[in-house]
Amino acid sequence: MTHALFADDIDVYVWEGTSDLLFRADRCLAEHGIRVVPADVAGAAMPRLDPTRRTVALVSVSVMAEGRFAGNDWLARHAVPVIWVASEERGYDPRFYPPDYSYTLPLSFQCVELRSLVFRLASQVEAVRKAEVPRTPERPLIAVSPVMQRVIADARMYADCDASVLVHGETGVGKERIARLLHEHSSRAAGPFVAVNCGAIPDGLFEAHFFGHGKGAFTGAVAAHKGYFEQADGGTLFLDEIGELPLDQQVKLLRVLEQRVITRLGTTAEIPVDFRVVVATHRNLRALVEQGHFRADLYYRLVVIELFVPNLEERGPQEKQALFTSMLEQNIGTVVTDIPGWLLKRVAAITFSGNVRELSNLAERVAIVKTQFGGWDEDRLDDILRQFETLSPGVAQGNNADDGTDIPLTDQEEAEKHDIIAALDQHGWRRQDTAAFLGISRKVLWEKMRKYQITAQHNA
Repeated sequence: MTHALFADDIDVYVWEGTSDLLFRADRCLAEHGIRVVPADVAGAAMPRLDPTRRTVALVSVSVMAEGRFAGNDWLARHAVPVIWVASEERGYDPRFYPPDYSYTLPLSFQCVELRSLVFRLASQVEAVRKAEVPRTPERPLIAVSPVMQRVIADARMYADCDASVLVHGETGVGKERIARLLHEHSSRAAGPFVAVNCGAIPDGLFEAHFFGHGKGAFTGAVAAHKGYFEQADGGTLFLDEIGELPLDQQVKLLRVLEQRVITRLGTTAEIPVDFRVVVATHRNLRALVEQGHFRADLYYRLVVIELFVPNLEERGPQEKQALFTSMLEQNIGTVVTDIPGWLLKRVAAITFSGNVRELSNLAERVAIVKTQFGGWDEDRLDDILRQFETLSPGVAQGNNADDGTDIPLTDQEEAEKHDIIAALDQHGWRRQDTAAFLGISRKVLWEKMRKYQITAQHNA
């Protein structure tokens, strides 16, 4: 007879105390294909795990209480999930459990309870295995332009220190790639890299997500959970869109950065954490501080080192072409040497307001056409390119368009153009500094310069 719940690749190792835990576990699980194996309480002969099988441990808490259990290090080393069985009179006193126990059953457990928990934990083991499969390496960072080469050089120079870093740049320029570069070239490279989008944290769940929670901390908390702070321990915590973090949550983040300890929801124990924090934003944090939307004390805690990632227009046409080629090869899965010149020329001429992310979308679509049709189908590719050219600001619209017409500026526009040129002159034509002075993003500044056809010739 085959049961609805059946798996012949699960081993349950049992450390039993004075109860008949081994016998009961075998009676509950054997008919479901699960192999129940007695384990040596004293630890003289710890089990040798079969990597092709999923392993769960079943441990009587009385073994720990009597000081006879020697398996904690083995369980931790092999990341084996543990079900702790305790008598009702012992209750759930945390003194009888390891600090981060998660799953418990009473001594009078029913078979259905044990089976359900074993299958659930075995599924988690499988999920972890899949997650640990080496991911496809990310495409190499392309830096043809001097401005991007300087960013990468600075990131590598500042990588191996624990100072906090702010990575600033428009949406889609690759801020997370720079954050990963900082991590991978640091002494924390062997530790975790935990990326969090601060703009995507649901209201009221900041504490649960960042601090974690104990078992039973709230309805549905059936197991203890490590928050982002703990997950990043020994590595790097990357907080994207830090400017979206509400003021009340900024206070809590600042406290953790200063004290380096956290307390999970529903618990009282303080847990030390050690991580480097890298944050990113497309917004002007200084302006947010002046407007009262971002705490000045947190700003100075976070912005010890500041890196600016340029947009694609600032990197120039050659870098667009190099990035496009690299993305194309990654999508096709082989080196591509026959990209037609007309295609590269049109890619270089497009203004990608979505930056690298938008360019990646174009490369993926071109790769599909190349793969499916076995060549560079000019008609189909033309249709795709036109969509991106239409999205480009100023390509077929705005003042002084390329169609030969010359739409005169209004008085207000003339005044704005004059102010922008004056601000550029004042700041040596450094766009980042000029944008900050004007209280706008570099993207907006760039679009206004295109609109009014402001070029370096105005600086002559």
